Amino acid sequence: MKVAIIGGTGRAGTEISAELARRGHQVTAISRHPENAVKVDGVTAVAGDVQQADALVETIKGHDVVVSAVMFSDTDPASLVGVVRDSGVPRYLVVGGAGSLEVAPGVALITTPDFPEVAKVEAGKGADFLDYLRGVDDIDWTFLSPSAYFFVGVRKGSFRLGKDALLVDADGNSSISYADYAIALVDEIEQPRHSKARFTVGY
Repeated sequence: MKVAIIGGTGRAGTEISAELARRGHQVTAISRHPENAVKVDGVTAVAGDVQQADALVETIKGHDVVVSAVMFSDTDPASLVGVVRDSGVPRYLVVGGAGSLEVAPGVALITTPDFPEVAKVEAGKGADFLDYLRGVDDIDWTFLSPSAYFFVGVRKGSFRLGKDALLVDADGNSSISYADYAIALVDEIEQPRHSKARFTVGY
């Protein structure tokens, strides 16, 4: 498949690019700093900016899937979804956030007392993005939330999937490496199971 990644040189975008290339897909890694793209066969780095919608539409046309791995604070859902819609690309996957996951029925992680103040703006924007997507019915979208601790680490190849509830291990920890997150996202690209839905991944 041909997959375009908006934000292809960030921590998530880099791991997703590498995982896709590992499985033989063609990747277009789009970012403001294409020189930072992962240097592996199958990945083509292209300059692009979410603030330049018309140019971005042209860049992603002809791909089978678009992945957005950009900070929610750097864009807005109407603009980014509009880019995907105008490009004609049939599938859209979003690297989500953990803040909107539930720690109890109706209780989002972002509302808990220990949620870091420094992360609240980005997490709130991520929750707003998901709310917007849930009203979109003309695009086949998927929103994949990581666990609370999203870190650079080893590629274990084993993890659990969930829906809207925060995943925690036996010790009460909630975590996933970028590398294992990338496996879960590429699995979803290859074998879609969460059309027009959010799901989550964690250890």
